[in-house]
Amino acid sequence: MSHPFEDLPTTPTAEEILDKAFSRAARAGRAKNGTDAQASMLRTATNIVSDNLENVVTEWPDFDTLDPFYREIADAVVASHTVESDGVGVGGVDTLRQHLSEVGWAARKTAEIRSEYEPRLSGDADTARKLREQAFARVADVVEEVEDDLAAVGAARDALKTLPDIRPDEPTIVVAGYPNVGKSSFVNAVTNARNETASYPFTTTEVRVGHYEVDHIRYQLVDTPGLLDRPPAERNDVESQAASALEHLADCVLVLVDASGACGYPLEDQLALRDALAEQFDVPVLTVCNKSDRSRDVAADYYTSVAEDEGVDAVLAAAVEAVGYEPDLPYDG
Repeated sequence: MSHPFEDLPTTPTAEEILDKAFSRAARAGRAKNGTDAQASMLRTATNIVSDNLENVVTEWPDFDTLDPFYREIADAVVASHTVESDGVGVGGVDTLRQHLSEVGWAARKTAEIRSEYEPRLSGDADTARKLREQAFARVADVVEEVEDDLAAVGAARDALKTLPDIRPDEPTIVVAGYPNVGKSSFVNAVTNARNETASYPFTTTEVRVGHYEVDHIRYQLVDTPGLLDRPPAERNDVESQAASALEHLADCVLVLVDASGACGYPLEDQLALRDALAEQFDVPVLTVCNKSDRSRDVAADYYTSVAEDEGVDAVLAAAVEAVGYEPDLPYDG
């Protein structure tokens, strides 16, 4: 299952829609004569415009039925790509919905123009041609009126297509902690390095997603640098919202700490981050002292050294137990 925005088609620009509609209409007109030619041009152009605009709207998923994780992530992504010239964010999914609503209006308005002019294209060909040109001018005005809306929808689509393939329906273990404490090494080790990397569109660091299977159940391990590797106060609004979205995803959080301090961050700060995450996430939060071959000088739930392959299996078993996932089985009654 891919994420809900992966297959969104490219959003056409206002100019592309009008060029396509009017060029096809010209060909349709050449195939007929008199008022029939004008009527054919009107139908062809307005059908293309209204269909293209309607498709822009209907291809999007219903945000109200999306998994809360993807809805909040979409909100964060759209907010990060919808900014005014002074850099101030102007909204997320609600703003996108407004843009889609305007595009939907333009589709309906175009259909109304067709219904208004089609019965009038009778009589002499010259009058019909003038009326058809008048209708075309009105259609062009309608499409140009939603030019910025189409551009905004296109920008949102381009950003959302690049989301990592994270699956909210799978039991998920989120790996957190300061940089250089060994998170990526841990994810690589327990998933046999068969993990996927991608970036959220609002951060330059890669999200790592790996999978671990036990008892025929696949567990998803997610390392999200740029979001859960520093105190909440240091996150911007978009990052804070994305971190909030992870609350819907996580079934267990592993917070890795480095008691040796070799990571470059004081242990006190690492534990403060752990406490903040424990407060934020309403799921089991386990403290894992990594690099325990260097130092075990911290009270932790588990001690491990990925480099020495020590304690990794115990941490995984504890995480699986903390998740407590029970698959839905067919009712046998």
